[in-house]
Amino acid sequence: MSGMNRDTLFVLDTDWPDPAFGGTRRFYCKDCITVEGLLAAFPARAANIEVVRVPWPRPRAAVVARLGAEHQNLPALAFAEGGFVNDIEAILAALHARHGFPERHP
Repeated sequence: MSGMNRDTLFVLDTDWPDPAFGGTRRFYCKDCITVEGLLAAFPARAANIEVVRVPWPRPRAAVVARLGAEHQNLPALAFAEGGFVNDIEAILAALHARHGFPERHP
């Protein structure tokens, strides 16, 4: 099933250097790791979402192709019918409402 038929979650790779820090220190995105953990904890629900892991440097071609060059902040959840969210709270709420993941406790 292609991403156009189901929601697509874009997340950053989990281990990358940031040139702004000399290129030697390794990083991960805390919001992407949060979403990755949710997917890992609920694999049956995660199976209904296309997950695209992209490298840190911009431009992020897969993201640009789906969301546009001005929307490369990740994580992002692109809806099958169009539109997207790329704020962590909105992503978690959409994963709950659209895919049955439990809600995050306040």
